[in-house]
Amino acid sequence: MITPIEGFSKLTKEEKINWIAANYTTNPENTKAFLKVYWNSDLQLQKLHDEFIENTISNYYLPLGIAPNFLINNKLYAIPMAIEESSVVAAASKAAKFWLGRGGFKTTVLGTEKVGQVHFIYTGDAKKLERFFILIKPVLFSETAELTASMKKRGGGITKIELRNKTNELANYYQLHCTFETLDAMGANFINSCLEQFAKTLKKEALLFSAFDATEKNIEIVMSILSNYVPNCLVRAEVSCKIEELQENPNISSEKLAQKIVQAVTIAKVEPYRAVTHNKGIMNGIDAVILATGNDFRAIEAGIHAYASRSGSYTSLTDASIENGIFKFWIEIPMALGTVGGLTNLHPLVKIALEILQKPTAEELMQIVAVAGLAQNFAALRSLVTTGIQEGHMKMHLLNILNQLGATETEKEQLTTYFKTHTVTHSAVASAYNKLKND
Repeated sequence: MITPIEGFSKLTKEEKINWIAANYTTNPENTKAFLKVYWNSDLQLQKLHDEFIENTISNYYLPLGIAPNFLINNKLYAIPMAIEESSVVAAASKAAKFWLGRGGFKTTVLGTEKVGQVHFIYTGDAKKLERFFILIKPVLFSETAELTASMKKRGGGITKIELRNKTNELANYYQLHCTFETLDAMGANFINSCLEQFAKTLKKEALLFSAFDATEKNIEIVMSILSNYVPNCLVRAEVSCKIEELQENPNISSEKLAQKIVQAVTIAKVEPYRAVTHNKGIMNGIDAVILATGNDFRAIEAGIHAYASRSGSYTSLTDASIENGIFKFWIEIPMALGTVGGLTNLHPLVKIALEILQKPTAEELMQIVAVAGLAQNFAALRSLVTTGIQEGHMKMHLLNILNQLGATETEKEQLTTYFKTHTVTHSAVASAYNKLKND
């Protein structure tokens, strides 16, 4: 019987591994040996990885790939992508190559505003609270001056503080809704530090405000935290070409291909079941670049999906149109990224990924990431409306299936050749593998 453990975090890494292996695995010695296989032989590098999070026992690897030939605003990029899913890097690369000879991708940063809020409960007269806020607003700025000094020197800082009355949604609920410019930093620590100081100032000044009665002076701070919903930290990426330049498949005309892509996007606009999968494909490209560059893909995911629901219904992140013989395909998405601070200064592979991207600013990285998402969606839609998604995806998945079956290198070569002219499914690969083994 397994019993709870006290002080697990105080154990050495070796002791943690021994305890986990002994209590939760069927072959403890094999588990211990296998976990150590993934340690880095460079002890200093391993120590760095161990200190990223708590209670580390090993490293968890994802492949780091490159999607080349992305022409973005007339500048050529090779985009690093960290992802485990077959066909994502191949699809992005294929889309990049397709648009390379058609003018490439055009991008624009539409805004870089980030958001944080102080959530609080106030049970008094709303008009008094509004007068109080007007009086203390300069104090909120002045009492964060030390925190913002360095950011302001670089052109950033706090851009706006608003009092918002949310009592229609929740009794006695108000907030300070604050906006920030954090330049090349994602800025989470900066924003949260400012917000916590706002909360302290709010409580302190309320006690001194003579117009408040005893109850009104007792403002209750619920929490002070940044928001990962950043609808005004927005980037646009687009591609366009003459309809006749769209054709690469002899089985479908350029006009029909353009129409079907537009139809597919329109369906994702009105049908949430399709929109979720449509946007998941976009996030295949986005998340892979976010991970490779040491940014927070969970925050980006949450903010982007919220943005996809801003109309009240979950909908497509991309748009497509046909006008005057021109096919246009574009995306507008919010994302708060950083190229300094956090893992960008610590993780060696993140440093290399950013170097490969020619050391982008945060705004440049926003544009690169948006392009990766747009390219992924274009590749997926083009496959869906022509050959179907499985043909290309399963061919890329072939090696994973063969590895699961335990194929040798020679067997992999033979079966890879065979499936160049045969449909790849798990059962078909298993059958061909078994036949090869028995011949």
